[in-house]
Amino acid sequence: MSDSNHVDVLVVGAGISGIGAGYFLQTMCPDRSYAILEGRDDLGGTWDLFRYPGIRSDSDMHTLGYSFKPWTDPKTIADGLSILKYLRETAAENGIDDKIKYQHMVTKAEWSSHESRWTVQVAVGEAKQPTTYTCNFLFMCSGYYSYKSGYKPDFAGADDFAGQIVHPQEWPEDLDCTGKKVVVIGSGATAVTIVPAIADQVESITMLQRSPTYMVARPAVDKFSQKLRKFIPEKQAYATIRKLNSMRGEFFYNQTRKNPDKVRDQLLGLAREALGEDEVAENFTPTYNPWDQRLCLMPDGDFFKSIKSGKANVVTDQIERFDTTGIQLESGDHLDADIIVTATGLQLVTVGDIDFIVDGNTVDFSKSWTYRGVGYSDVPNMASSFGYINASWTLRSDLTCEFVCRLLNHMRDTNTTVCTPTLRPADANMPELPWIQDFNSGYMERMMPLLPKQGDREPWTNPQRYSLDKKVLRKAPLEDGAMIFSNPKVAARVAAS
Repeated sequence: MSDSNHVDVLVVGAGISGIGAGYFLQTMCPDRSYAILEGRDDLGGTWDLFRYPGIRSDSDMHTLGYSFKPWTDPKTIADGLSILKYLRETAAENGIDDKIKYQHMVTKAEWSSHESRWTVQVAVGEAKQPTTYTCNFLFMCSGYYSYKSGYKPDFAGADDFAGQIVHPQEWPEDLDCTGKKVVVIGSGATAVTIVPAIADQVESITMLQRSPTYMVARPAVDKFSQKLRKFIPEKQAYATIRKLNSMRGEFFYNQTRKNPDKVRDQLLGLAREALGEDEVAENFTPTYNPWDQRLCLMPDGDFFKSIKSGKANVVTDQIERFDTTGIQLESGDHLDADIIVTATGLQLVTVGDIDFIVDGNTVDFSKSWTYRGVGYSDVPNMASSFGYINASWTLRSDLTCEFVCRLLNHMRDTNTTVCTPTLRPADANMPELPWIQDFNSGYMERMMPLLPKQGDREPWTNPQRYSLDKKVLRKAPLEDGAMIFSNPKVAARVAAS
Protein backbone atom coordinates (compact mmCIF):
# COMPACT_ATOMS: atom_id res chain seq x y z
CA MET A 1 0.00 0.00 0.00
CA SER A 2 1.31 3.44 -0.98
CA ASP A 3 1.97 6.11 1.66
CA SER A 4 -0.17 8.39 -0.50
CA ASN A 5 -3.17 6.34 0.61
CA HIS A 6 -2.68 7.31 4.25
CA VAL A 7 -4.03 10.54 5.74
CA ASP A 8 -4.61 11.80 9.24
CA VAL A 9 -8.33 12.33 8.59
CA LEU A 10 -10.38 10.56 5.96
CA VAL A 11 -13.68 12.25 5.10
CA VAL A 12 -16.36 10.16 3.38
CA GLY A 13 -18.73 12.15 1.19
CA ALA A 14 -18.38 15.41 -0.75
CA GLY A 15 -21.77 16.98 -0.13
CA ILE A 16 -22.54 19.89 2.20
CA SER A 17 -21.02 18.13 5.23
CA GLY A 18 -17.90 16.83 3.48
CA ILE A 19 -17.00 20.14 1.87
CA GLY A 20 -17.56 21.85 5.20
CA ALA A 21 -15.31 19.28 6.87
CA GLY A 22 -12.55 20.14 4.40
CA TYR A 23 -12.81 23.83 5.26
CA PHE A 24 -12.74 23.36 9.02
CA LEU A 25 -9.88 20.86 8.89
CA GLN A 26 -7.82 23.31 6.84
CA THR A 27 -8.54 26.25 9.12
CA MET A 28 -8.63 24.65 12.58
CA CYS A 29 -6.25 21.71 12.03
CA PRO A 30 -3.81 22.87 9.33
CA ASP A 31 -1.17 20.42 10.58
CA ARG A 32 -3.40 17.42 9.73
CA SER A 33 -3.57 15.84 6.28
CA TYR A 34 -6.95 14.84 4.88
CA ALA A 35 -8.71 13.47 1.83
CA ILE A 36 -12.36 13.29 0.82
CA LEU A 37 -13.68 10.12 -0.80
CA GLU A 38 -16.77 10.59 -2.96
CA GLY A 39 -18.56 7.60 -4.48
CA ARG A 40 -20.11 9.59 -7.31
CA ASP A 41 -18.36 11.48 -10.10
CA ASP A 42 -19.14 14.97 -8.84
CA LEU A 43 -19.46 16.87 -5.57
CA GLY A 44 -22.69 18.22 -4.12
CA GLY A 45 -24.38 15.14 -2.68
CA THR A 46 -28.12 15.76 -2.58
CA TRP A 47 -27.84 18.80 -4.82
CA ASP A 48 -26.11 16.89 -7.59
CA LEU A 49 -28.17 13.71 -7.27
CA PHE A 50 -31.72 15.05 -7.43
CA ARG A 51 -32.84 16.39 -10.80
CA TYR A 52 -36.62 16.50 -10.51
CA PRO A 53 -38.48 19.68 -11.58
CA GLY A 54 -38.26 22.56 -9.12
CA ILE A 55 -35.65 20.93 -6.86
CA ARG A 56 -34.90 23.50 -4.16
CA SER A 57 -34.01 23.99 -0.54
CA ASP A 58 -36.66 23.61 2.12
CA SER A 59 -34.64 25.81 4.50
CA ASP A 60 -33.46 29.38 4.05
CA MET A 61 -29.96 29.65 2.62
CA HIS A 62 -28.74 31.87 5.46
CA THR A 63 -28.89 28.77 7.65
CA LEU A 64 -28.42 26.08 4.99
CA GLY A 65 -25.36 27.99 3.79
CA TYR A 66 -22.04 27.67 5.60
CA SER A 67 -21.18 29.89 8.55
CA PHE A 68 -17.96 30.90 6.78
CA LYS A 69 -19.31 31.68 3.28
CA PRO A 70 -22.13 34.19 2.87
CA TRP A 71 -25.02 33.32 0.62
CA THR A 72 -25.32 36.36 -1.66
CA ASP A 73 -28.10 35.42 -4.06
CA PRO A 74 -31.30 37.44 -3.44
CA LYS A 75 -33.33 34.21 -3.36
CA THR A 76 -32.97 32.61 0.06
CA ILE A 77 -35.23 29.67 -0.86
CA ALA A 78 -32.86 28.53 -3.57
CA ASP A 79 -33.08 26.15 -6.51
CA GLY A 80 -30.83 23.11 -6.69
CA LEU A 81 -28.54 24.44 -9.41
CA SER A 82 -27.83 27.61 -7.41
CA ILE A 83 -26.99 25.56 -4.34
CA LEU A 84 -24.71 23.30 -6.37
CA LYS A 85 -22.95 26.38 -7.78
CA TYR A 86 -22.47 27.67 -4.21
CA LEU A 87 -20.93 24.36 -3.12
CA ARG A 88 -18.60 24.28 -6.11
CA GLU A 89 -17.49 27.84 -5.39
CA THR A 90 -16.79 26.93 -1.76
CA ALA A 91 -14.69 23.92 -2.75
CA ALA A 92 -12.76 25.84 -5.43
CA GLU A 93 -12.11 28.98 -3.37
CA ASN A 94 -10.59 26.97 -0.54
CA GLY A 95 -8.73 24.34 -2.57
CA ILE A 96 -10.99 21.65 -1.17
CA ASP A 97 -11.76 20.30 -4.64
CA ASP A 98 -8.11 19.21 -4.92
CA LYS A 99 -8.67 16.90 -1.94
CA ILE A 100 -11.69 15.10 -3.39
CA LYS A 101 -11.24 11.67 -4.96
CA TYR A 102 -14.24 10.89 -7.15
CA GLN A 103 -15.70 7.47 -7.92
CA HIS A 104 -14.21 6.20 -4.65
CA MET A 105 -17.00 4.18 -3.04
CA VAL A 106 -16.25 3.12 0.54
CA THR A 107 -17.45 -0.41 1.29
CA LYS A 108 -15.86 -1.33 4.62
CA ALA A 109 -14.00 0.32 7.49
CA GLU A 110 -11.95 -1.70 10.02
CA TRP A 111 -10.40 -0.29 13.18
CA SER A 112 -7.29 -1.83 14.70
CA SER A 113 -6.48 -0.87 18.28
CA HIS A 114 -3.02 -2.39 17.85
CA GLU A 115 -2.23 0.05 15.02
CA SER A 116 -4.54 2.87 16.21
CA ARG A 117 -5.87 3.36 12.71
CA TRP A 118 -8.72 2.70 10.35
CA THR A 119 -8.25 0.61 7.22
CA VAL A 120 -10.88 1.55 4.66
CA GLN A 121 -11.82 -0.61 1.68
CA VAL A 122 -12.74 1.37 -1.42
CA ALA A 123 -14.11 0.44 -4.86
CA VAL A 124 -12.66 2.83 -7.45
CA GLY A 125 -14.10 3.76 -10.83
CA GLU A 126 -16.66 2.00 -12.97
CA ALA A 127 -14.63 -1.20 -12.73
CA LYS A 128 -14.89 -1.08 -8.90
CA GLN A 129 -11.14 -1.59 -8.57
CA PRO A 130 -10.46 -2.53 -4.93
CA THR A 131 -8.19 -0.05 -3.13
CA THR A 132 -7.23 0.50 0.48
CA TYR A 133 -6.87 3.73 2.44
CA THR A 134 -5.75 4.17 6.03
CA CYS A 135 -6.34 7.01 8.44
CA ASN A 136 -6.08 7.91 12.10
CA PHE A 137 -9.56 9.47 12.22
CA LEU A 138 -12.63 8.65 10.13
CA PHE A 139 -15.21 11.39 9.52
CA MET A 140 -18.42 10.14 7.93
CA CYS A 141 -20.16 12.89 5.93
CA SER A 142 -22.20 10.68 3.63
CA GLY A 143 -25.70 11.64 4.78
CA TYR A 144 -28.49 9.42 5.96
CA TYR A 145 -30.13 8.02 2.83
CA SER A 146 -29.17 5.56 0.13
CA TYR A 147 -28.00 7.03 -3.17
CA LYS A 148 -28.83 3.74 -4.89
CA SER A 149 -32.60 4.06 -4.77
CA GLY A 150 -35.46 5.87 -3.08
CA TYR A 151 -38.13 4.28 -0.89
CA LYS A 152 -40.58 2.45 -3.14
CA PRO A 153 -43.61 0.81 -1.56
CA ASP A 154 -45.05 -2.20 -3.35
CA PHE A 155 -48.23 -0.93 -4.97
CA ALA A 156 -50.65 -3.63 -6.07
CA GLY A 157 -51.12 -3.67 -9.82
CA ALA A 158 -48.09 -1.47 -10.58
CA ASP A 159 -47.12 -3.78 -13.44
CA ASP A 160 -50.55 -3.25 -15.02
CA PHE A 161 -50.13 0.50 -15.39
CA ALA A 162 -49.68 1.42 -19.06
CA GLY A 163 -48.02 4.77 -18.35
CA GLN A 164 -44.72 5.67 -16.72
CA ILE A 165 -43.91 5.36 -12.99
CA VAL A 166 -41.15 7.67 -11.81
CA HIS A 167 -39.44 8.09 -8.44
CA PRO A 168 -38.06 11.64 -7.97
CA GLN A 169 -34.63 10.28 -7.00
CA GLU A 170 -34.40 8.71 -10.48
CA TRP A 171 -36.05 11.41 -12.57
CA PRO A 172 -35.32 10.76 -16.29
CA GLU A 173 -33.69 13.67 -18.12
CA ASP A 174 -35.97 13.15 -21.13
CA LEU A 175 -39.26 12.90 -19.23
CA ASP A 176 -41.78 15.22 -20.91
CA CYS A 177 -44.90 15.97 -18.86
CA THR A 178 -46.38 18.39 -21.38
CA GLY A 179 -50.09 17.80 -21.87
CA LYS A 180 -50.03 14.70 -19.65
CA LYS A 181 -52.23 13.66 -16.73
CA VAL A 182 -49.90 13.39 -13.72
CA VAL A 183 -50.51 11.97 -10.25
CA VAL A 184 -47.94 12.65 -7.55
CA ILE A 185 -48.14 10.25 -4.61
CA GLY A 186 -47.00 11.83 -1.35
CA SER A 187 -47.41 15.02 0.64
CA GLY A 188 -43.86 15.84 1.71
CA ALA A 189 -41.37 18.44 0.52
CA THR A 190 -40.69 16.67 -2.79
CA ALA A 191 -44.34 16.43 -3.82
CA VAL A 192 -45.02 20.01 -2.75
CA THR A 193 -42.08 21.11 -4.93
CA ILE A 194 -42.92 19.10 -8.05
CA VAL A 195 -46.61 20.02 -8.27
CA PRO A 196 -46.25 23.80 -8.78
CA ALA A 197 -43.09 23.31 -10.87
CA ILE A 198 -44.95 21.45 -13.65
CA ALA A 199 -48.55 22.59 -13.11
CA ASP A 200 -48.42 25.02 -16.04
CA GLN A 201 -47.35 22.41 -18.60
CA VAL A 202 -49.53 19.39 -17.78
CA GLU A 203 -53.14 18.63 -18.68
CA SER A 204 -53.86 17.89 -15.03
CA ILE A 205 -51.88 17.22 -11.87
CA THR A 206 -53.11 15.68 -8.63
CA MET A 207 -51.24 15.25 -5.37
CA LEU A 208 -52.55 12.05 -3.79
CA GLN A 209 -51.94 11.86 -0.04
CA ARG A 210 -52.86 9.43 2.69
CA SER A 211 -52.98 12.23 5.24
CA PRO A 212 -52.47 16.02 5.21
CA THR A 213 -49.24 17.87 6.01
CA TYR A 214 -48.75 21.29 7.57
CA MET A 215 -47.72 23.87 4.97
CA VAL A 216 -46.05 27.20 5.65
CA ALA A 217 -45.30 29.96 3.13
CA ARG A 218 -42.16 32.10 3.23
CA PRO A 219 -40.88 34.73 0.82
CA ALA A 220 -38.40 33.36 -1.70
CA VAL A 221 -36.50 36.65 -1.42
CA ASP A 222 -35.61 37.90 2.07
CA LYS A 223 -36.12 41.67 1.72
CA PHE A 224 -34.74 42.38 5.19
CA SER A 225 -31.42 40.74 4.35
CA GLN A 226 -31.24 42.74 1.12
CA LYS A 227 -31.75 46.00 3.01
CA LEU A 228 -29.26 45.06 5.73
CA ARG A 229 -26.54 44.47 3.15
CA LYS A 230 -26.77 48.12 2.14
CA PHE A 231 -25.77 49.31 5.62
CA ILE A 232 -23.25 46.80 6.96
CA PRO A 233 -20.55 44.58 5.36
CA GLU A 234 -21.62 41.40 3.57
CA LYS A 235 -20.16 38.95 6.09
CA GLN A 236 -21.61 40.83 9.05
CA ALA A 237 -25.05 41.03 7.42
CA TYR A 238 -24.98 37.31 6.62
CA ALA A 239 -23.94 36.36 10.16
CA THR A 240 -26.69 38.56 11.60
CA ILE A 241 -29.42 37.07 9.42
CA ARG A 242 -28.11 33.56 10.08
CA LYS A 243 -28.34 34.14 13.82
CA LEU A 244 -31.79 35.71 13.62
CA ASN A 245 -33.19 32.96 11.38
CA SER A 246 -31.80 30.16 13.55
CA MET A 247 -33.24 31.82 16.67
CA ARG A 248 -36.59 32.37 14.97
CA GLY A 249 -36.70 28.78 13.79
CA GLU A 250 -35.87 27.37 17.22
CA PHE A 251 -38.41 29.65 18.91
CA PHE A 252 -41.11 28.47 16.52
CA TYR A 253 -40.20 24.82 17.08
CA ASN A 254 -40.26 25.31 20.87
CA GLN A 255 -43.71 26.85 20.58
CA THR A 256 -44.93 23.74 18.76
CA ARG A 257 -43.79 21.73 21.79
CA LYS A 258 -45.17 24.09 24.45
CA ASN A 259 -48.32 25.41 22.75
CA PRO A 260 -49.16 22.96 19.95
CA ASP A 261 -52.84 23.92 19.77
CA LYS A 262 -52.03 27.61 19.38
CA VAL A 263 -49.50 26.96 16.59
CA ARG A 264 -51.88 24.53 14.92
CA ASP A 265 -54.63 27.17 14.87
CA GLN A 266 -52.24 29.75 13.42
CA LEU A 267 -51.06 27.46 10.61
CA LEU A 268 -54.56 26.32 9.72
CA GLY A 269 -55.77 29.92 9.84
CA LEU A 270 -53.17 30.94 7.26
CA ALA A 271 -54.16 27.97 5.09
CA ARG A 272 -57.84 28.97 5.26
CA GLU A 273 -56.95 32.51 4.17
CA ALA A 274 -55.22 31.08 1.10
CA LEU A 275 -57.56 28.22 0.17
CA GLY A 276 -60.85 28.56 1.99
CA GLU A 277 -62.52 26.61 4.77
CA ASP A 278 -63.72 23.60 2.76
CA GLU A 279 -60.39 22.84 1.05
CA VAL A 280 -58.48 23.05 4.32
CA ALA A 281 -61.00 20.91 6.16
CA GLU A 282 -60.82 18.21 3.48
CA ASN A 283 -57.13 18.16 2.56
CA PHE A 284 -55.00 20.37 4.81
CA THR A 285 -55.91 19.54 8.41
CA PRO A 286 -53.35 17.07 9.80
CA THR A 287 -54.23 14.72 12.63
CA TYR A 288 -50.92 15.34 14.42
CA ASN A 289 -49.37 18.43 16.00
CA PRO A 290 -47.03 20.77 14.11
CA TRP A 291 -43.44 19.48 13.93
CA ASP A 292 -44.41 15.95 14.96
CA GLN A 293 -43.50 15.65 11.29
CA ARG A 294 -41.50 18.09 9.20
CA LEU A 295 -43.39 21.14 7.93
CA CYS A 296 -43.49 21.76 4.18
CA LEU A 297 -42.08 25.09 3.08
CA MET A 298 -43.68 26.89 0.13
CA PRO A 299 -41.64 29.73 -1.40
CA ASP A 300 -44.08 32.60 -1.96
CA GLY A 301 -46.90 30.12 -1.27
CA ASP A 302 -46.47 28.61 -4.75
CA PHE A 303 -48.14 25.30 -3.91
CA PHE A 304 -51.28 26.97 -2.51
CA LYS A 305 -51.38 29.27 -5.56
CA SER A 306 -51.42 26.23 -7.87
CA ILE A 307 -54.32 24.74 -5.93
CA LYS A 308 -56.30 27.98 -5.80
CA SER A 309 -55.83 28.65 -9.52
CA GLY A 310 -57.27 25.25 -10.39
CA LYS A 311 -54.07 24.13 -12.15
CA ALA A 312 -53.53 21.44 -9.47
CA ASN A 313 -55.62 19.62 -6.93
CA VAL A 314 -55.20 17.46 -3.85
CA VAL A 315 -56.95 14.19 -3.06
CA THR A 316 -56.82 12.60 0.39
CA ASP A 317 -57.49 8.89 0.05
CA GLN A 318 -55.95 5.42 0.18
CA ILE A 319 -54.63 3.48 -2.82
CA GLU A 320 -56.42 0.23 -3.52
CA ARG A 321 -54.36 -0.64 -6.58
CA PHE A 322 -52.86 0.64 -9.81
CA ASP A 323 -54.60 -0.35 -13.01
CA THR A 324 -54.00 0.20 -16.73
CA THR A 325 -55.14 3.83 -16.77
CA GLY A 326 -54.21 5.10 -13.34
CA ILE A 327 -55.00 4.53 -9.66
CA GLN A 328 -58.09 2.95 -8.12
CA LEU A 329 -58.79 4.47 -4.68
CA GLU A 330 -60.36 2.78 -1.68
CA SER A 331 -63.16 5.35 -1.74
CA GLY A 332 -64.22 4.02 -5.14
CA ASP A 333 -62.89 7.02 -7.04
CA HIS A 334 -60.37 6.64 -9.84
CA LEU A 335 -57.46 8.91 -10.78
CA ASP A 336 -56.58 8.81 -14.49
CA ALA A 337 -52.85 9.16 -15.15
CA ASP A 338 -50.27 9.06 -17.90
CA ILE A 339 -47.43 9.51 -15.41
CA ILE A 340 -47.36 8.50 -11.75
CA VAL A 341 -44.68 10.12 -9.59
CA THR A 342 -43.98 8.15 -6.41
CA ALA A 343 -42.74 10.89 -4.07
CA THR A 344 -42.74 8.33 -1.29
CA GLY A 345 -39.49 9.29 0.38
CA LEU A 346 -35.94 8.12 0.90
CA GLN A 347 -34.42 4.74 1.66
CA LEU A 348 -32.51 5.54 4.83
CA VAL A 349 -29.22 3.99 5.91
CA THR A 350 -26.98 4.19 8.96
CA VAL A 351 -23.54 5.81 8.74
CA GLY A 352 -22.98 5.61 5.03
CA ASP A 353 -24.38 2.14 4.36
CA ILE A 354 -20.98 0.47 4.87
CA ASP A 355 -19.68 -2.27 7.15
CA PHE A 356 -17.84 -1.16 10.29
CA ILE A 357 -15.57 -3.52 12.21
CA VAL A 358 -13.74 -2.71 15.45
CA ASP A 359 -11.00 -5.15 16.45
CA GLY A 360 -12.63 -7.95 14.52
CA ASN A 361 -16.16 -7.32 15.78
CA THR A 362 -18.90 -6.02 13.48
CA VAL A 363 -20.45 -2.82 14.79
CA ASP A 364 -24.22 -2.90 15.30
CA PHE A 365 -25.09 0.78 15.60
CA SER A 366 -28.57 -0.01 16.91
CA LYS A 367 -26.92 -1.39 20.06
CA SER A 368 -24.60 1.60 20.54
CA TRP A 369 -25.23 4.89 22.30
CA THR A 370 -24.92 8.23 20.60
CA TYR A 371 -22.18 10.49 21.95
CA ARG A 372 -23.46 14.08 21.63
CA GLY A 373 -25.14 13.07 18.37
CA VAL A 374 -21.67 12.88 16.79
CA GLY A 375 -19.88 9.71 17.96
CA TYR A 376 -20.83 6.17 18.97
CA SER A 377 -20.05 4.25 22.13
CA ASP A 378 -17.03 1.94 21.85
CA VAL A 379 -16.24 3.12 18.30
CA PRO A 380 -12.83 4.88 18.42
CA ASN A 381 -11.70 7.84 16.33
CA MET A 382 -14.88 8.15 14.33
CA ALA A 383 -17.53 10.83 13.98
CA SER A 384 -20.49 11.31 11.67
CA SER A 385 -22.32 14.40 10.51
CA PHE A 386 -26.10 14.39 10.79
CA GLY A 387 -28.07 17.63 10.62
CA TYR A 388 -31.30 18.71 12.29
CA ILE A 389 -34.76 17.43 11.54
CA ASN A 390 -36.26 20.71 12.82
CA ALA A 391 -33.77 23.19 11.32
CA SER A 392 -31.19 23.48 8.55
CA TRP A 393 -28.77 20.61 8.05
CA THR A 394 -25.73 22.88 7.87
CA LEU A 395 -26.27 24.49 11.26
CA ARG A 396 -25.38 21.20 12.87
CA SER A 397 -22.85 19.96 10.33
CA ASP A 398 -20.77 23.11 10.92
CA LEU A 399 -20.86 22.50 14.68
CA THR A 400 -19.95 18.84 14.18
CA CYS A 401 -16.91 19.84 12.12
CA GLU A 402 -15.80 22.27 14.82
CA PHE A 403 -16.17 19.56 17.46
CA VAL A 404 -14.14 17.05 15.44
CA CYS A 405 -11.38 19.62 15.06
CA ARG A 406 -11.44 20.26 18.83
CA LEU A 407 -10.99 16.53 19.39
CA LEU A 408 -8.10 16.32 16.96
CA ASN A 409 -6.33 19.31 18.49
CA HIS A 410 -6.86 17.98 22.00
CA MET A 411 -5.25 14.68 21.05
CA ARG A 412 -2.30 16.53 19.54
CA ASP A 413 -1.88 18.69 22.65
CA THR A 414 -2.11 15.71 25.05
CA ASN A 415 0.01 13.34 22.95
CA THR A 416 -2.87 10.89 22.65
CA THR A 417 -3.86 9.08 19.46
CA VAL A 418 -7.18 7.44 20.33
CA CYS A 419 -10.49 8.86 21.59
CA THR A 420 -13.26 6.41 22.43
CA PRO A 421 -16.75 7.25 23.73
CA THR A 422 -17.23 4.86 26.64
CA LEU A 423 -20.12 4.39 29.04
CA ARG A 424 -19.27 5.32 32.64
CA PRO A 425 -20.36 3.08 35.51
CA ALA A 426 -23.09 5.58 36.34
CA ASP A 427 -24.44 5.26 32.78
CA ALA A 428 -25.01 1.51 32.97
CA ASN A 429 -28.75 1.71 33.69
CA MET A 430 -29.71 4.64 31.50
CA PRO A 431 -33.17 4.42 29.92
CA GLU A 432 -32.98 3.58 26.22
CA LEU A 433 -34.53 6.48 24.33
CA PRO A 434 -34.86 6.82 20.53
CA TRP A 435 -32.10 8.71 18.76
CA ILE A 436 -34.61 11.41 17.84
CA GLN A 437 -37.70 11.95 19.99
CA ASP A 438 -41.09 13.50 19.23
CA PHE A 439 -40.83 13.04 15.47
CA ASN A 440 -43.04 10.47 13.79
CA SER A 441 -42.45 10.96 10.06
CA GLY A 442 -42.56 7.63 8.26
CA TYR A 443 -39.02 7.83 6.89
CA MET A 444 -37.60 8.39 10.39
CA GLU A 445 -39.77 5.74 12.01
CA ARG A 446 -38.49 3.21 9.46
CA MET A 447 -34.92 4.13 10.33
CA MET A 448 -35.14 4.56 14.10
CA PRO A 449 -34.63 0.88 15.02
CA LEU A 450 -31.30 0.96 13.11
CA LEU A 451 -29.94 4.04 14.86
CA PRO A 452 -28.03 4.29 18.14
CA LYS A 453 -29.85 4.83 21.39
CA GLN A 454 -30.04 8.07 23.31
CA GLY A 455 -29.71 8.32 27.09
CA ASP A 456 -31.17 10.74 29.59
CA ARG A 457 -27.91 12.51 30.46
CA GLU A 458 -24.99 14.17 28.76
CA PRO A 459 -23.00 13.27 26.80
CA TRP A 460 -25.35 10.50 25.63
CA THR A 461 -28.02 12.82 24.27
CA ASN A 462 -29.02 14.13 20.84
CA PRO A 463 -31.11 17.19 21.76
CA GLN A 464 -31.77 18.58 18.24
CA ARG A 465 -31.44 22.10 19.66
CA TYR A 466 -29.04 24.46 17.94
CA SER A 467 -28.71 26.86 20.88
CA LEU A 468 -27.70 24.00 23.19
CA ASP A 469 -25.42 22.34 20.64
CA LYS A 470 -23.54 25.62 20.13
CA LYS A 471 -22.59 25.63 23.79
CA VAL A 472 -21.89 21.91 24.12
CA LEU A 473 -20.07 21.12 20.88
CA ARG A 474 -17.99 24.30 21.00
CA LYS A 475 -17.24 24.63 24.70
CA ALA A 476 -18.06 21.52 26.77
CA PRO A 477 -14.95 19.91 28.31
CA LEU A 478 -13.61 17.07 26.19
CA GLU A 479 -12.25 15.33 29.28
CA ASP A 480 -15.75 14.47 30.47
CA GLY A 481 -15.14 10.96 31.80
CA ALA A 482 -16.99 9.44 28.85
CA MET A 483 -14.58 10.30 26.03
CA ILE A 484 -11.50 8.25 26.87
CA PHE A 485 -8.18 9.46 25.44
CA SER A 486 -5.20 7.14 25.15
CA ASN A 487 -1.93 6.47 23.36
CA PRO A 488 -1.52 2.69 23.10
CA LYS A 489 2.06 2.89 21.71
CA VAL A 490 3.26 5.04 24.60
CA ALA A 491 1.45 2.78 27.06
CA ALA A 492 3.13 -0.28 25.52
CA ARG A 493 6.58 1.30 25.79
CA VAL A 494 5.97 2.21 29.42
CA ALA A 495 4.77 -1.31 30.17
CA ALA A 496 7.81 -2.81 28.46
CA SER A 497 10.24 -0.64 30.39
